[in-house]
Amino acid sequence: MTMNADLRRERAAATFQPLLLTHILDGGPERTRRRKEIEALVLNDPDFQHEDLNFLSRSQRYEQAIRKSSLMVMKLREYGIADPEEIFWFKRTCTGNVPEPLGLHFSMFQKTIETQTTAAQKEKWLPLVRGVKIIGTYAQTELGHGTHLRGLETTATYDPSTQEFILNSPTVTSIKWWPGGLGKTSNHAIVLAQLYTQGQCKGLHAFIVPIRQLGTHEPLPGITVGDIGPKFGYDEMDNGYLKMDNFRIPRENMLMKYAQVEPDGTYVKPVSDKLTYGTMVFIRSLIVGDSARSLSRACTIAIRYSAVRHQSELKPGEPEPQILDYQTQQYKLFPLLATAYAFHFVGAYIKNTYHRISGDINEGDLSELPELHALTAGLKAFTSWTANAGIEECRMACGGHGYSRCSGIPDIYVTFTPSCTYEGENTVMMLQTARFLVKSYTQVSSGQQVTGMVSYLNDLSSQRIQPQHVAARTVTVRINDPASLVEAYRARAARLVEAAAKNLQAELNHRKSKEDAWNRTSVDLVRASEAHCHYVVVKLFAAKLSEVTNAAVRAVLTDLCLLYALFGISKNTGDFLQAGILTSAQVTQVNQHVKELLAVIRPNAVALVDSFDFHDVHLGSVLGRYDGNVYENMFEWAKTSPLNKTQVHESFHKHLKPMQAKL
Repeated sequence: MTMNADLRRERAAATFQPLLLTHILDGGPERTRRRKEIEALVLNDPDFQHEDLNFLSRSQRYEQAIRKSSLMVMKLREYGIADPEEIFWFKRTCTGNVPEPLGLHFSMFQKTIETQTTAAQKEKWLPLVRGVKIIGTYAQTELGHGTHLRGLETTATYDPSTQEFILNSPTVTSIKWWPGGLGKTSNHAIVLAQLYTQGQCKGLHAFIVPIRQLGTHEPLPGITVGDIGPKFGYDEMDNGYLKMDNFRIPRENMLMKYAQVEPDGTYVKPVSDKLTYGTMVFIRSLIVGDSARSLSRACTIAIRYSAVRHQSELKPGEPEPQILDYQTQQYKLFPLLATAYAFHFVGAYIKNTYHRISGDINEGDLSELPELHALTAGLKAFTSWTANAGIEECRMACGGHGYSRCSGIPDIYVTFTPSCTYEGENTVMMLQTARFLVKSYTQVSSGQQVTGMVSYLNDLSSQRIQPQHVAARTVTVRINDPASLVEAYRARAARLVEAAAKNLQAELNHRKSKEDAWNRTSVDLVRASEAHCHYVVVKLFAAKLSEVTNAAVRAVLTDLCLLYALFGISKNTGDFLQAGILTSAQVTQVNQHVKELLAVIRPNAVALVDSFDFHDVHLGSVLGRYDGNVYENMFEWAKTSPLNKTQVHESFHKHLKPMQAKL
């Protein structure tokens, strides 16, 4: 089929080569080449072709997902693909970003066993996990408690006479609820439970629990397990429940790299209670990358479709313009496009930081762990909230057709939106970051220096020496200079952290308990965390520009970076005015410059989404097709709907006709 003429024109008008930008996103030309090579293995394999999932029932979608997961495991072996990044590319191409029932086995289950077990436990379990001889999930959340881990009620009581732990779900609210792959797929689970030994509760610990008989897959005696039913999306995933009735496991099934229970029941506590954060931090760092990818996919669909769709009249008697020519459409989509790029660079930074600090942690250096924990918690919330709202904005920017499942955006939305609540509910995540920010502020107030992303707080102590009023301490902001805008965001973060910390102190001075004071300041604390995260994103985006050697690519990324930073200011003008960072006249300039940048980015919009290099299979969208042939394919897609298998639906003879006959 030929390329749509509008898209051909758009691509010809670009001021840069999209492939060069793809190389930057991938981390180099060699990685782009290898990614495409791996994607081709899947795209050219007839085993991975399947009918449109939109026309299948939930049970059929689950079965398709299991079929593909099983095939995937075998093909990865066959091709000898072992590098985690390459496995990710292969899986993403296989599933087209559809949830995978074995997903938790390869992420949470395997990762936890790799990082939280002793050498002897690794020797026993890792061959079984990696060889998929056992299939596992991660059972933490319960009906009654999610993010508040200390509230979990499942118990693991040690019995020294048999050297076993007795796992029990003592209440209805203690039933494990939500773990992916738990309902029908897994035969083992890592269960988080309150450990009781020698009559004392030692807090939450992790245990490897068999839940189904190997071979027959029947639930084991004392185990009640099943699927929790239909959800907003995630039809392919058997999110499950698990109830344990005094179920016994050997002592060796407790994950014992850090804390141990000796045969006689003596508890040996870990060096640091923070060490078990590893898996959570890892998954949260992945969500930042996922926010970038999901928003990028939605932007690709909406921007390509906006270049193909013609509507209304700008000037009477002239042809209908592309809807991408309307400033209002650009104002909806281009800041989201800039955000998608910003989040890509943040995701890469977080991943690299995680791997670097993980090395230090293994060497026993825990000094950077608190900041890594705070940063991943905050950025997980900041990026997932922003991407979630952005995906929906992209759907609405596609008009009525965006509501059709064939647009692909409804699927992106329902698959992405749970990340705002899983792996830590976002508001709670922001408050965890706030705890770190307040602690850092307190250190600075007592004369200590802080390092890392919060080092801007050090400036506050030097400013205190000068008696002038806070609002008079202005930053000279040049709105065309990314480095200057980083300073503006830095100043805003410092002011909001300072304001929240002072409000917290004022509440404490009213002789309120620490907990009450925290709750009464929590709105300010969340805003301080958001400002901190916003600063980090702008800072990392601006820092990326200096690494780009090609002048044309650097120019277009600079436009996006400026748009991201200035649009953020225009949406939070109160903060910048109140802190005296910008004047009213500068805010007017910012708003004007945002509109000017929309016009500058317009000729490169399609090339910028092409640079994400999503294959049509990844997008799963008729509206976002690379060739732009939207209308013909929408009609073809509609004709394949199961409702169209017969000309007359059986309900006509069963209900409509008898009703008409009686009237």
